[in-house]
Amino acid sequence: MNRRNFLTLTGTFTGGMLVLPDFLHAFGTQNNLVIGEQCVVFVQLNGGNDGLNTFIPYDNPLYYDLRTKIALNKDAVIGKNKGMAFHPSLKDFAQMQQNGDLTVIQNVGYPEPVRSHFRSQEIWQTATDSNKYINQGWLGRYLDLQCNGHQATAGINLDSIDNLALKGMEPNSITVKDPNRFKIKANKEEGIKLSDNPQLDFVRKIANSVTEGSDEIQKALAKSKSEISYPKTDLSKNLEWIGRLIKGNLNSKVYYTSLSGFDTHDNQLALHEKKLADLNDALYSFYQDLKQAQLLQNVTIVVFSEFGRRVKDNGSGTDHGTAAPMFIIGGNNKGTILGNNPDLANLDNGDLKYEIDFRSVYASLLQQKMNFDYAKIGISNKPVSGLF
Repeated sequence: MNRRNFLTLTGTFTGGMLVLPDFLHAFGTQNNLVIGEQCVVFVQLNGGNDGLNTFIPYDNPLYYDLRTKIALNKDAVIGKNKGMAFHPSLKDFAQMQQNGDLTVIQNVGYPEPVRSHFRSQEIWQTATDSNKYINQGWLGRYLDLQCNGHQATAGINLDSIDNLALKGMEPNSITVKDPNRFKIKANKEEGIKLSDNPQLDFVRKIANSVTEGSDEIQKALAKSKSEISYPKTDLSKNLEWIGRLIKGNLNSKVYYTSLSGFDTHDNQLALHEKKLADLNDALYSFYQDLKQAQLLQNVTIVVFSEFGRRVKDNGSGTDHGTAAPMFIIGGNNKGTILGNNPDLANLDNGDLKYEIDFRSVYASLLQQKMNFDYAKIGISNKPVSGLF
């Protein structure tokens, strides 16, 4: 089954109110994950976030020479540290780093980069080389090996469409747009056996997962409440739901959500300022929520985009580029800056050269947060040193 068919098929069973045929619910029981309390929350910035205007080399004259129209004034940037500083919209990122809870990983990318949004996202979500194509995501492969049989809510995707990163051989993840409305009820029939049609059986397994997942999500929501007031934005609402599910002991290992709007070819200064403010406010609320619940040490938040932007501006914005920073919040990270400052004097055809492969970050997460051997899902890159 190819990726598009998978997304079309599983999208039928996700989000909102849903009525399912009874025969689709007669299979499987939910098992617990093998390992304990740690979980990872991914926030994907769709469109290619401009890393150079997010974590800014304000002390490098080339930054201003190459970005005559969109450079941020060095008096406006905040949290200055070793020649780097945050965009003024990211005031709480700077605070989280000062608290020792945020690590910046600079110049993250991969060899032979691709500037297509769809393909680069696919590379990040499958953790493969840019010239290789596979149907399972890196987190889906992890969950296939880490779950004891099958667990409907091992991974939670807060979105309206499924995410390739979570796709495995088993439906160990579920996509939910509004957990509060995700209430599935169906009468189970006895005596239904698996058919000789593997695709039909897969559909049945997905449908069963949706029913099981609905029950588990509602139980977790019943055990939790929002301790703080979140902003009224889509990302904030998704992170508030994730916080509720974590506090309600859903025990999912992976949560995934996204924020779109980072394809800033035009009018970048205004658009980027607003998007980064949305990101900052949502994440800081989530951070405060977890800290108040004394759960921040158990939750690792990963913020990334499929690529950065070109170093030189285009007069109004920036075009698709390559390497960019990643941000790690919580999970007892070291609260530091990893990697060298962007080398603006040594570019690859106008783009930043990547220094740290994103799969090395994945290896660190799997090894140090999930207690899992990353080589088992085909990652050969060594973990990033000094992250946790």
